[in-house]
Parts: sequence; C-alpha cells; structure tokens
Amino acid sequence: MADRKIIAVVGATGAQGGGLARAILADTSGLFTARAITRRPDSDQARVLSDAGADIVAADLDDAATLERAFAGAHGAFCVTNFWEHFSPERELTQAGHLAHAAKAAGLQHVIWSTLEDTRRWVPLEDTRMPTLSGQYKVPHFDAKGEADQIFRDLGVPTTFLLTSFYWDNMISFGSGPQRGPDGSLAITFPMDDKKLPGIAVEDIGKSALAIFKRGREFIGRTVGTAGEHLAGAEMAAGLTRALGQEIGFTSVSPEVYRGLGFPGADDLGNMFQFKRDFNDYFRGARDIGFSRSLNPELQTFEQWLGRRKAEIPIPA
Repeated sequence: MADRKIIAVVGATGAQGGGLARAILADTSGLFTARAITRRPDSDQARVLSDAGADIVAADLDDAATLERAFAGAHGAFCVTNFWEHFSPERELTQAGHLAHAAKAAGLQHVIWSTLEDTRRWVPLEDTRMPTLSGQYKVPHFDAKGEADQIFRDLGVPTTFLLTSFYWDNMISFGSGPQRGPDGSLAITFPMDDKKLPGIAVEDIGKSALAIFKRGREFIGRTVGTAGEHLAGAEMAAGLTRALGQEIGFTSVSPEVYRGLGFPGADDLGNMFQFKRDFNDYFRGARDIGFSRSLNPELQTFEQWLGRRKAEIPIPA
C-alpha cells in the first residue's frame, strides 16, 4: 500500500467521484490508492468507501484551505463540481478556481477536471437562437465549467479535460425517466428532434478516468470525451419498452416548450438540449464511442445498463 500513488477523488460520495473511487478500489494493478474527498466523512456512503479501503478526508469546495490540505501528498486528483446543489454558475466557477489553485499548491502530477463546453463559443450572448440566462450564460451548468478550463491552464496545472455525457442514471434520480401524459401513456421527453444524444452509465465515467490516470502524461493537456452510446430519443424509448415490458414513447418538444416546463433548471436544460441538437455533429464527435471503449473495455451500452438498473427507474402510477 505504501508505494501506491494517491488519487484524491473530489465528490467521492457522489456520482462521478464515487464511480472513480470504486474503480480504484476494485483495480488489481496496485498502482493507485483512493483518497475520498467529501464534505460529510460520517455519511453512509463515506463509511462504505472506508470499509472498502479508501482513506476518507473532509474538505469543502467553498473552502480553498481544506482542499489544499486534502490534496497534500497526492499524485493526482479528480476534480468535479455539482451545479445542481446550488444552481449558481458563479459559485461553480469559484469552486473550480479553488480546486485548480489547490492542485497547483500541492504540486499534483496529474489532474482530471470533469468539464463541459462553454457554449458561448458556439452561441454568443447576443445570439437570439436561445435566451441568455442569468445575464451572462447560455447553458449555465456547461458554461461555468468550460470557462474554468482556462484557470487550470493559466496556473500550469497538468490537466486532462474530461467531457462527460448525459447520465442514463438521470432516469433514476433526476426526473428524466418516463412520465405519464394526460392520456395515460408513458413517454420520455427531450427537445432533440431525431438527433442522437450521447449518453453513459455514470460509473463508466469513473472507469474511464482511472484509465486516463494510468496512461498518465499521454493525456495531460488534452481534452477527451466519453460516451457509452449515441441514441435518438425514439431509440431510447424502444430500449425502455423492451426492458420495462410496457410501452414507452418518445415526445420531442421544442426547446421553447421544454424551457417552460416549470421545474428548477428547465430553462438551463432546454438550452442544453438545444445546443446538443443544433451542434450535434460536433457534440457527438467530441464523445467518440470507440475511444471511450479503448479507455474502458467494460463500457456499457444503454441496453446493458437497463439490464442492471431498470428496476430502479420510477414509473408514475
């Protein structure tokens, strides 16, 4: 254990970080050990990781000093923020800055920053194809992450920029699964028309990140994307129908309608799907399945993920 390199895993009790922590703990190569960074070291999830062999360290993304202490002595770090905890792109940008500065102070050899596109490169604020949100963003939960990339670059932190995809797990925990319409039928709804949506099992992001850490300097300074499959809404609905044993349809609405659905973040997500739809060739090209499988040979398809998780998808009565 003493000669293993420490990977500090931010958000280790969450989705992406949890996937990486478990991947490190299950890895038989002996290259790395997991330092699980969490605000709640006494949580059930932290105890499970501790029992599996992770070192649990408390830190808070809003407190730069705690991150510096958490990164000290580590070889690398997986850095991620969670916009949906607070819905503030400004806070997310500040948190990313804390992560980058802590990584620099600790002299880390390799950082993976879980990022997304700054969509303002494609749709400037003055572009009326989609509304500007919060005065300075098009897709707030994308744009702040993408803007933060430059902080890591400016500080000279040896970073891999990892572009993620739509979590299929959102169908379990984020309300993206089948909903019942006024006529009683079940359907998933995305403003994507017939365009394909890159998606992934969230645990596979962690496995991809582990492979990037293993290959080390090959990926420093590079932006890489990961996806398990690219599927149109109708294809996802057909997969759900087979897995759940009941008819699931696909409803394609306009981004305007989606933005007006009224749930928290609907405007942000409406703009996000519009970006993925309108720049579909780019978005899919940045998330190549063949490359993703080269990182993670166990990469799941949507059908395989459904085979494991279908019972967890809530179906409205």
